[in-house]
Amino acid sequence: MTDPRTDPSPSRGAQRRAHVTPAHRIAGALTLLEGLVLVGFVVFYVVEMVSGATEDLSRAAVSAVLILIFAIALLALARAWFRADEWPKTPTVLWNVLLLPVAWSLREGDRTALALAVGVVAAASIVAAAASPRAPRDTPDGS
Repeated sequence: MTDPRTDPSPSRGAQRRAHVTPAHRIAGALTLLEGLVLVGFVVFYVVEMVSGATEDLSRAAVSAVLILIFAIALLALARAWFRADEWPKTPTVLWNVLLLPVAWSLREGDRTALALAVGVVAAASIVAAAASPRAPRDTPDGS
């Protein structure tokens, strides 16, 4: 049995970083972009509440909190992508599949440019997540 403090083999984190592929980086960057956009919406709602521009303070507050929760989740997903963790593929695909009807609704609401942006980012995120390889699993016998 090897002592982890004296074992010269690379750490698990270093092994993961060595397996970060372009698909991981693209999925991470797109997820980071989505998270930062949501942070921007939170800032927008907070500014509206502070300046008194909103007519319904409670609705704006609930919206800001809910969007903040999703922003934090997306930023955690982005971090996981950049670390080549094993778990972010399914939540990334699920989130972006849910964005496709949002893009469609925006298109029907005469917001074609915004709909196109949301749809392209969602589709690219799905493709990048699907293209990312799984991290190699450690075997109990060390091989």
